[in-house]
Amino acid sequence: MNITIIAVGKIKEKFYAQAIEEYVKRLGRYCNLKTIEIPDEKAPENLSNADRLGVIEKEGKKILSKIPLGPTIITMEIEGKQISSVELSKQIEEYTVNGQSHLCFIIGGSLGLSEEIKRLSQLKLSFSKMTFPHQLFRVMLLEQIYRGFRIFKGEPYHK
Repeated sequence: MNITIIAVGKIKEKFYAQAIEEYVKRLGRYCNLKTIEIPDEKAPENLSNADRLGVIEKEGKKILSKIPLGPTIITMEIEGKQISSVELSKQIEEYTVNGQSHLCFIIGGSLGLSEEIKRLSQLKLSFSKMTFPHQLFRVMLLEQIYRGFRIFKGEPYHK
């Protein structure tokens, strides 16, 4: 299985980078993982709606240019479907069984994803209606992918 994670923003804090490195290492036995970081656009607090949409569209075009050919696209959206770790594991297993050997998870910027990117998505996921820092969310996504593979393979981890 090939997994690409496209994420807007850079990992700045050392402790997040260390956690990401750990999950990348752990995932190495289950998949080929590639992470692509997209620079975020500057977005001051008091943006007009038009400026807000402009930022989202610019980030969307950057994301679009980095999506590899042929993967199943999974977007991370607050409005997305909330599923359990077991359900994510079953979804990964289903993709594998159906010959979908490349998953591309997309994490948007602080203002969300463009409509163009949302339309490309085959699965819209949400971890919560709460908002998380993007760096932390990337760690959480990697942990859930790792947990999903462990469950799928029948290995101890899920509690």
